[in-house]
Amino acid sequence: MKKVLLFILVILVFAIVVIAMTLGSNNDQVVTFNYLIAQGEYRISTLLATLFGVGFILGWIVSGVFYLRARLSLGRAKRKIKRLESAQTKQESQESRPTVASATK
Repeated sequence: MKKVLLFILVILVFAIVVIAMTLGSNNDQVVTFNYLIAQGEYRISTLLATLFGVGFILGWIVSGVFYLRARLSLGRAKRKIKRLESAQTKQESQESRPTVASATK
């Protein structure tokens, strides 16, 4: 199931890239793009492709950070559960042993 979802995601991204390239190839207009420190004149197709790529990469980075944080948290929780279960079984095994001192009286 995971592979199917990944395949659908790859196909979707590929379709979006193809659509962006198609739209961009038909738009050869030059526009002025103002950003914080400078200004430049770019073709709409180049600007569209660049901003799409930057947004896509930033989205993957942000998603990856949240995914990594969740995986680390899950790993810590599993280790804590194992530690608590082993301590509980150790305590139960010590309580179930008969004491030698009470049997000799």
